[in-house]
Amino acid sequence: MKIGFIGVGGMAQAIITGLLKQAKLAPSDILIHSAHASTYEPFAKKTGVTAKATNAEVAQDSDVVVLAVTPNVATPVLQEIRDQLDAKSKILISIVAGLSLERLEELAGYDLPILRTLPNLNVAIGAGMTAVHANEHLTGEAKQQAIGLFDQIGSTVTLPETDFSTFSALAGSSPAYVYFFIDSLSRAGVKHGLTKVAATKIAAQAVMGSAEMVLKSDENPFGLIDQVSSPGGSTVAGLLAMEEAGFMTSVVKGIDATIARDNAE
Repeated sequence: MKIGFIGVGGMAQAIITGLLKQAKLAPSDILIHSAHASTYEPFAKKTGVTAKATNAEVAQDSDVVVLAVTPNVATPVLQEIRDQLDAKSKILISIVAGLSLERLEELAGYDLPILRTLPNLNVAIGAGMTAVHANEHLTGEAKQQAIGLFDQIGSTVTLPETDFSTFSALAGSSPAYVYFFIDSLSRAGVKHGLTKVAATKIAAQAVMGSAEMVLKSDENPFGLIDQVSSPGGSTVAGLLAMEEAGFMTSVVKGIDATIARDNAE
């Protein structure tokens, strides 16, 4: 199976990196092109993937075509490759934010099997979270194959398109918020005498392990909080101080602002 990427920005590179590591795809099975030779040619040289001279060549020679361009150029790019998108032999996967399935079908072909996705950057290390929604023409084994690419580099969740903005805030933007939380923990450690390197390692590992516990436990997060909190103990004191400072409210407000900005674009 040949997978073609049109657009080779940060997210496309993250997906390709994850697929090469986690899905054990041969670099020769991945074809790329973008408008910026200064970006895709060094990336092709570094990874061994095949650089093509045009978007049309990528679409022609790929079984799965991943549209990974910015929203402002998606329309002309799809018009450019439309003749190469054979509905009987191709699958189109879009990672373009804000471009609906209805609009994708209008631009690429109403009979074409299409999967709309929103991955986050953690796909690069096989720990991504990707929202997916297929059109009615993507079914059966082809649908499993398309979604399976993202299952190999993390987890997927099927959502209605109306929930994609909320997903984007919770999974796409939230890594930045988690990094901010880790750095805040780290700085608190430095305040109390740890080196920044040691404090960051401690905080990052604690956050990673805690997230894994949430995913593997039958308890909800508040139940796990109770397991860590002894009556009258230091953890309860810390939680109460955080909540007094508006911890939960600030997190919810941050997500609200992220969704509002996404919907305004």
